This record gives sequence, structure tokens and C-alpha cells, in this order.
Amino acid sequence: MAYTRSQREVLRAFGECVRSAREGRGWSQEDLAAEAGLDRTYVGGIERGERNLGLLNINKLAKALDDGFSGFLPCRPRRGRK
Repeated sequence: MAYTRSQREVLRAFGECVRSAREGRGWSQEDLAAEAGLDRTYVGGIERGERNLGLLNINKLAKALDDGFSGFLPCRPRRGRK
């Protein structure tokens, strides 16, 4: 599926949120993947903004990172709208 520029920005922003939370815990992508029950390459794709993951996988990440959905959603690109 081809994403619009706006959609790609949301995916990248979400990935940045995940990466920041992971790095804040001193975890590797492999550590997060193991804790969340996901594949490491999938986590890498999320962090690069290449994956449009479903709610159940968002929940797995939030639980693994001991973070509520508010830490991930809504995701806005850093530039944001003014």
C-alpha cells in the first residue's frame, strides 16, 4: 500500500515515540521485541516508520514499555501544525 506524505509522517512519528521509549530504558530492539512478543525486524520496521501496525501490537508495545497509550498516541510529526 502506498501511503500519503501525511500518513508516512504519522508512521515515522510513532516510530520515534517507540524508539525514544525503548532507548530510555536502555533496551535494544531485540530486548523490546522479546518483551513484547514481537520479531526484532518488525520492531525495527516500526521505528523506521515502515509498519502500519494494528491496535493489538500497539498494546503489546505499550505493555512491554510500561507505558499507556498516551505515550504513543496521538502521534504527530515533530514539525506539528500551527
